[in-house]
Amino acid sequence: MLKDFAKANMPDEEEIKAELKTAREKLAGYQMKIKDAKLPVMLIFEGWGAAGKGSMIGKVIRNIDPRFFKVKTMQAEPSAEEKRYPFLYRYLMEIPEAGKFTFFDTYWMNEVTSGVLQGTVDEKLYKQRIDSINTTERSLHDNGYLILKFFFQISRKEQKKRLSALHDEKDTKWRVNDHDKWENKHYDDCLEVYDRYLEDTNRSIAPWYIIDAKDKKWAELQVLQFLNQGIETALRNVALSVPILQNTFPLKQMPKLSEISLADKKMTDEDYRGQLEELQRELRQLHNKLYRKKIPVIIAYEGWDAAGKGGNIKRITGALDPRGFVVEPIASPEPHEKARHFLWRFWTRLPKTGHISIFDRTWYGRVMVERLEGFCSENDWQRAYNEINEFEKELSDWGAVIIKFWVQIDKDTQLARFKDRESTPEKQWKITDEDWRNREKWDAYDVAVNEMIQKTSTEFAPWHILESVDKKYARIRALQIVVEEIRKACNGTGKK
Repeated sequence: MLKDFAKANMPDEEEIKAELKTAREKLAGYQMKIKDAKLPVMLIFEGWGAAGKGSMIGKVIRNIDPRFFKVKTMQAEPSAEEKRYPFLYRYLMEIPEAGKFTFFDTYWMNEVTSGVLQGTVDEKLYKQRIDSINTTERSLHDNGYLILKFFFQISRKEQKKRLSALHDEKDTKWRVNDHDKWENKHYDDCLEVYDRYLEDTNRSIAPWYIIDAKDKKWAELQVLQFLNQGIETALRNVALSVPILQNTFPLKQMPKLSEISLADKKMTDEDYRGQLEELQRELRQLHNKLYRKKIPVIIAYEGWDAAGKGGNIKRITGALDPRGFVVEPIASPEPHEKARHFLWRFWTRLPKTGHISIFDRTWYGRVMVERLEGFCSENDWQRAYNEINEFEKELSDWGAVIIKFWVQIDKDTQLARFKDRESTPEKQWKITDEDWRNREKWDAYDVAVNEMIQKTSTEFAPWHILESVDKKYARIRALQIVVEEIRKACNGTGKK
């Protein structure tokens, strides 16, 4: 794209001045429409050192109420803490709320291209990063985000001239760093890498706009015109559905819930106590090992109300070092969570390397409660199967062990447990009107759960059905699976 970039004819000074006035007023008028439409807008500014990215952001935001935007500068090199999370983590943490702008002074391009130029990102990792970026930008777009990406283009000669001017002034000398000097010296090498990256990440849902940045007012007009055009198009399309993508991940064949026998899944108290002690001892040892090997573990629990998720989780955490795990009880999203991509609140709860996160309810609420209660559109929950598989694939590629449990009971067992909770004072807090309402929709949930399991039991993140009419049996089975999966990961025999 850069090597083939054909500059548009620059208008004369008076025409630029008049068009800038119109473009600024138009952007100022769009901000309330963006707020009302709940349109989140991401503007990503990339380009050569000294090309004017920072000053351009300053010019554009003058047209927007400060309550509606934030500016974020992303460093090319993640911090030591950020390196303990997936590649996408620090970027997705910063996505805007619905109805607001976020201006990024560089985004994930900088980390990828710097890694290629420094030799820390090989061809395999580069392709993996590109796939992650394209997939995530598409998912953000499909969930209502407007993504506009600008690359500020100047020649080697112009860059050298600007760097020299900055360096010669006492108050601006600090703005010229070693990377800028290196980039100018190796301009052609950088051009090759930047050009390839732009080509590989240029998609209609998140296109690149190459900005001729030699003249600053002309550059500003180009940015404002592309920005206004993008907002106008997005506002027209805000209510449109997007295509449901075909699953491309290998799936494990799973039985329907009705085909799973619960009658013979029982355990004596003596057998339970013996196995519990042995499995917890092994899990305690494995926890130390996975911390040393920096392996993250994600354990996700879904299941019928009163199926025994809480007791199951308690037996797992009872074997773990409290400094190395967290249990995430997932309820309805808070307003600031609801205003972002539905997976955002789970990205923010991921474990660091060597740690364990246990989710009591998960991202699968999208295709169960949100689907059945009408909290999202049909297009939203139908898309979510693939979006969830992509999310879990990203975690698997990062090196996470992903263990997903569906805790299964029958309708009669649930009713008996509901009545027991109601009649036992110390258990009454566990039963709510919502539990009874959900029970009335058992058959609808059964259909949704079966579809969920069939479409999201991938080879890298399969579902495990825990038969839980006998809670003791389910607890031991869960511990066995957790121990087995962590042991495989620690021994390097897990799925690649």
